[in-house]
Amino acid sequence: MNSKILVATHKNYRMPEDNLYLPVFVGKELHPDVNHTFQGDNTGDNISAKNPHYNELTALYWGWKNLDIDALGLVHYRRYLTEGHSKDLSTILNQEQLATLLKEADVILPKRRHYYIETNESHYVHAHEPEPLAITRQVISKEYPQYLPAFEKVMKQRSAHYFNMMVMKKKPLNEYCTWLFDVLAEVEDRVDYSNYTSYEQRVFGFLSELLLDTWLYTHPEYRTVEVNRIFLEKQNWPVKIAKFLKRKVTGHRS
Repeated sequence: MNSKILVATHKNYRMPEDNLYLPVFVGKELHPDVNHTFQGDNTGDNISAKNPHYNELTALYWGWKNLDIDALGLVHYRRYLTEGHSKDLSTILNQEQLATLLKEADVILPKRRHYYIETNESHYVHAHEPEPLAITRQVISKEYPQYLPAFEKVMKQRSAHYFNMMVMKKKPLNEYCTWLFDVLAEVEDRVDYSNYTSYEQRVFGFLSELLLDTWLYTHPEYRTVEVNRIFLEKQNWPVKIAKFLKRKVTGHRS
């Protein structure tokens, strides 16, 4: 099986040596002189210029539109899928492991991220501008009503497959990306994010993290499997937890 896993990055960083992985410099259209080593997301059919608002999705769009392969994945320069636990590049999924997983599944996902004290919806509202999520609900209800039950299910859950990380076979990938980018385009037409902070202007990347499970729940015909997710750098958990609790009480603007 001919497969590629895109590694979305916005800066120079160490990358896997396995040719399964293709580093993609996102937002290349806006930063043409930053990196000349990695593949840019601004060739062929692309949305590279939307990277400040779509995050790593500009890499996914580029791969979906421009690579003719049997399976496509997306990870981040610091986050990878693995069947192990060690936080180094030697343990990330390799060609053999990927092929074995895809014999039994159509979609490979990272293990769920859990928010034990709040739902996905309440977490989003506390962490981000709430209006785009409300508009997403309106768009799905009006334009894609068959997905609304799954969307509401995801909103009420306390976990989800976050980070826009996955590997999909060609058929589900094409169906998912067609739906995802159509939904986001409809939301984009309705959201005025011009006065948002630069962080909150990454709105469509944030929204998409809740749309993956929405799509998967609506398409149970596709088999899924979960693997571990590793983060290559140290995280300051006391600070992260303090910020999480602060947003829970006072909202993201404080």
